[in-house]
Amino acid sequence: MGRFEYEITEELTGNRIDKALATLQPDWSRTQIQQWVKDEHIKVNDSSVKPNYKVKTDDQVIVELPEVEEYDVEAENLHLEIVYEDQDVLVVNKPVGMVVHPSAGHVSGTLVNGLMHQVTDLSGINGVLRPGIVHRIDKDTSGLLMVAKNDKAHVSLVNQLVAKSVNRVYTALVHGHIPHDNGTIDAPIGRDKRDRQRMAVVDEGKNAVTHFKVLERFGAYTLVECRLETGRTHQIRVHMKYIGYPLVGDPKYGQRKTIDFGGQVLHAGTVGFDHPTTGEYMEFTAPLPENYKQLLNELRS
Repeated sequence: MGRFEYEITEELTGNRIDKALATLQPDWSRTQIQQWVKDEHIKVNDSSVKPNYKVKTDDQVIVELPEVEEYDVEAENLHLEIVYEDQDVLVVNKPVGMVVHPSAGHVSGTLVNGLMHQVTDLSGINGVLRPGIVHRIDKDTSGLLMVAKNDKAHVSLVNQLVAKSVNRVYTALVHGHIPHDNGTIDAPIGRDKRDRQRMAVVDEGKNAVTHFKVLERFGAYTLVECRLETGRTHQIRVHMKYIGYPLVGDPKYGQRKTIDFGGQVLHAGTVGFDHPTTGEYMEFTAPLPENYKQLLNELRS
């Protein structure tokens, strides 16, 4: 059973309880939160509320999570590259082509399947399909992910993500020649009204900020470093398309005529965070995958 306590800040005031808690805990779905409210696992100022309750400044929200079911996801030896591990957290370098957690159509071969083979303890906050998972990167994006080994660490890492204090830096290859050396994209992201399977910059979307810096130019292509201030779904892919420089190889947001890379050329190379127990800042880096390096060398020549 996990217990979480929150004090509602002014910026969350007026939001429905499910939206407010989904902002504080991005890996909780609003549907799940609504069910917890109905089942009275969530109380505001020591009282039960309805799912449409709108939070007020200084509301004290207590979430008592139900017992976590036993994991029924099969452990698989996927030879994951764990770059750091202690009793609270681990950092894993996810290979390109691997889905983070099981879902319809992906019941095996996921990062979670591999973690369950290699790691003894994983936090249970996200239930049987996403043990330990604090944040995600896309299937065809490679790179570093933080993983929580207990619920206390999970809450700490999620709170750091909400506070925008986690340092997440990606390397992306985009179409086009970006003339300026750096910039910031501040544009809200939500579901694309014409295609619910895609995200887009929309007025009613969630706040999204990406900082980018040009690393190298190759005529018709530019290599950029992107630092996430927020972590919206497909954020870098959507933002770079929005300013006219879509990612190379991106099947969802890219150009029709692109380099066949098997997916977007995007690597989560750096992650930095405060350790949940010691408070010490820790930062980890992972080099570009070999096929990524090979592509850049071909562009240089």
